[in-house]
Amino acid sequence: MSRPAFSRLPVTVDLPLLLQALAAIGEGDWHGHFNSAYYTGDWSGVALISAADALTELAPGRDEPRLREPWRRDVRWQQGLRDLRLEIICARLLRLGPGGRIHEHRDYDLGEPDADLRLHIPLFSPPHVDFMLDGQRMPMTAGECWYLDLARPHRVDNHDTRERIHLVLDCRPGAWLEQAIIDGVATTPSPGFCHGAFAQFKALLASDPQLCKSLRGVQDHEAFIARTLELATERGLAFTREELRAAMRDGRRQWTEQWSA
Repeated sequence: MSRPAFSRLPVTVDLPLLLQALAAIGEGDWHGHFNSAYYTGDWSGVALISAADALTELAPGRDEPRLREPWRRDVRWQQGLRDLRLEIICARLLRLGPGGRIHEHRDYDLGEPDADLRLHIPLFSPPHVDFMLDGQRMPMTAGECWYLDLARPHRVDNHDTRERIHLVLDCRPGAWLEQAIIDGVATTPSPGFCHGAFAQFKALLASDPQLCKSLRGVQDHEAFIARTLELATERGLAFTREELRAAMRDGRRQWTEQWSA
């Protein structure tokens, strides 16, 4: 059976213990993400395990994994993951602050043959965070463990007033992990809906035929985007041109059907 694009693994982590370890991380331990062109707002991290030859502790490398200071000094990280039979190559805490946005991109290295598999364990997961993978909102909640194929297009928007923090693990493929990904959790919720101003505007389109009509005759692509942003602003809804472009890619068929009805 082929590997799915995403899967909530049927495993248990000790969330209270991981949160205790997280509380011991000082503010000075957090560093801005090295892909500075990929985001706006606060996207920062703490390296727990990373390659010995990495240019910075958060950056990738090809050398052997090195246990970084937060992991070495606090056994609670290992204890919290004790039921996961993993060969961890890289472990990071990644924080996206309120209002922060990680722009749509792909992690192409994860699509290479025999690439590592990336797992996300939400530690703080406020409700108004949209993690979009290949046009679908991942319904991740705190204490769960998810495999995500991040070689596919993905982006994250934190519309909440609280920070989002995930423990992110890069692991070598292995029989146990591959089977856990395939098995998944049968009760996992289906991908959900976005939050924020753009989601509100989509809801308005669904309920207001006149609003749809005002967009239907705009044939030029850039003019269509400009008119959409104008109409949203008139209704007190602010979202970016980039967010609109990404959403149009995510749901091109559904939006086309709605606008042309």
